[in-house]
Amino acid sequence: MNTSELIQPRHLALRAAVYIRQSTPQQVLTNKESLRLQYALTQRAHGFGWPESQVDLIDTDLGRSGATTEGRVGFQELVAQVALGQIGILIAYDATRLARNCSHWYQLLDLCGRTSCLIADRDGVYDPSSINGRLLLGLKGQISELELHTIRARLTAGIQSKAQRGELAVMLPTGLERLETGDVVKTPDREVQDRLTLIFETMLEKRTVPKVLRVLKDRGLKIPRRDHYGDIQWREPTTMRICDILRNPAYAGAFAYGRTRTRYENGLPTKRRNMMAAGQWRALVKDKYPAYVSWDNFEMIGNMLQDNHSEYQRRGTRGVPRDGKGLLQGIVYCGHCGRKMTITYKGKPRYNCIQRNVAAGDPICQFLWSDTVDSPVLKCFFEALSTAEIDLSARTLREADLRREELLKAQSQQVERLRHMAHLADRQFRRSDPDNRLVTAELERRWEAALRDLQQAEDVLQTSRQKVQIWAIPADLLQMFKNIGPRLPELWSQPLLSWSQKKGLLRSLVEKVVLKRDQDEVALRVVWHGVDVTEMTIPITVGRFEQLRDHHQIETTILALAKDGRSDKEIALHLTNAGHRSPRHSRFLPSTVTRIRLKHNLKQSPILARTKVIAGYLRPYQLAARLQIQPHWIYDRIRNGTIKIKKHARHNAFLFPDVPKTLEKLRQLLNGQVKTISF
Repeated sequence: MNTSELIQPRHLALRAAVYIRQSTPQQVLTNKESLRLQYALTQRAHGFGWPESQVDLIDTDLGRSGATTEGRVGFQELVAQVALGQIGILIAYDATRLARNCSHWYQLLDLCGRTSCLIADRDGVYDPSSINGRLLLGLKGQISELELHTIRARLTAGIQSKAQRGELAVMLPTGLERLETGDVVKTPDREVQDRLTLIFETMLEKRTVPKVLRVLKDRGLKIPRRDHYGDIQWREPTTMRICDILRNPAYAGAFAYGRTRTRYENGLPTKRRNMMAAGQWRALVKDKYPAYVSWDNFEMIGNMLQDNHSEYQRRGTRGVPRDGKGLLQGIVYCGHCGRKMTITYKGKPRYNCIQRNVAAGDPICQFLWSDTVDSPVLKCFFEALSTAEIDLSARTLREADLRREELLKAQSQQVERLRHMAHLADRQFRRSDPDNRLVTAELERRWEAALRDLQQAEDVLQTSRQKVQIWAIPADLLQMFKNIGPRLPELWSQPLLSWSQKKGLLRSLVEKVVLKRDQDEVALRVVWHGVDVTEMTIPITVGRFEQLRDHHQIETTILALAKDGRSDKEIALHLTNAGHRSPRHSRFLPSTVTRIRLKHNLKQSPILARTKVIAGYLRPYQLAARLQIQPHWIYDRIRNGTIKIKKHARHNAFLFPDVPKTLEKLRQLLNGQVKTISF
């Protein structure tokens, strides 16, 4: 029976929609009474005057939150029917069932007001097209949104308060287990413990994840991982799995909460999450769990991973030292714009500042050949290192032996585990019914696979044991290595260190290098770790004489000295002593003086021409004409020592005696009768 004066015949001519929703799947399973009350709203629609055939029950949004419309197919269908004018009344238990977001709620109210659709809940019937109905429904929507915010804030505050004390029971990584008392202990499996410790120690030694992966691959070692049921499974190592272990603070004994944040796109939350820096975590409590690595080493590893990131141009990190010959790769900056300079190896290695050129098409800021700036930086590095001492003592060698022993121990543990798995597969196969081939065939296959894995692991272990080297360094050599700092320049040029090792050694003292080119000079600033800075100016070669900063002064000096009758060699020597140089050389060349002098039509005084014909002697071209050969044939033999002759002291030229014997010797050499001749 209709009990509201707002329900008119035009509403009864349309359909009634009953919307049912529960926020979570758990509520659907546990809150049975609330669900029963919502389904009973169909009887309320019958009481308003709608027959059973005109009532639509929309319950496809069970287990969906009302904070957003994403994934709520029932709500989207309801809004579409309201917009088409097919719904006369919309019935829900309360406003929170329809929407807990005011933006969605008011859009629904606008549609209902435009199509004269009524809204009813357990308290009454409302007309969204009237001011009073819209006011009451608007208040209900705001209260619904506030209620959701209050509930979420209360729950979040409780979780964060518990997390601040480190008492929140979060999922533990592989290698840690929570007892029934709530205490956290290491996994009792010694192989799991030793494998995780080995990964951290290898990272501290190798300093890059790919090198850690290569060590594990070469030894045939696997990584422990938990499956969906919490059981430990041994998986093949990958860089992602290794990074997950190295970045987890639980292995450093710390409880961490809020390490990630939900990523929003177009104002809506997504399933993707952003990793946050340690300073932005919600909670961090150290010394909460048993540790596999100290917190200091954990932070050091984190800095290594950040510094080794391949996108060091965009992130501003140095990148891992690589095998290229550019010694300042990853630590060189432009002194003009402050951006990081890249390195190219096309032709000759050089440092480039091209980011503005790539991004906006601007001119290249600057570029410098690597050998020009690497040498002075390396010289500063050697000077700084000459006072330091590199400790390469017996303790370091013992640590290297210990690391090899740990690798062999990990391989032995893996063989022991695989032997147990093969023995277990053997027992399962022997206990099976031989007549049930469907079962025995599968058990036999597992047994054979376990035996193959065991044999492969044993072969790798045997190979590793045969490759073990015994480090026996004499005492005198050890003493020499202790003072390797002053001798490093001598050892640097020898093939003892790779380029990546040289760069890593340089980075141990140098934080960054700033270069600022100004015509034929480069202002170089070496920033050391700490607060010390070394500044210097180094000359560089240029392409043209006009690019020299003092070319006007040099040109004036050349013209003045040339007018005084000085020769080009004397002028070049004078300019070299004055600290000047040619564009592409470290000294001033006479040819540069000649070019500048002739440019101004300034010629030197004429000199007597050298006598071409000398009595009693033959020049190479005269001798070649008599032998009917090219002159360069004689010059080539003089150059390679086949024809042994010295220049004449007075004439400064190759002169052959003008006698028949000279022609005879040359003919014998020309015919291949003799190999060498001398004069």
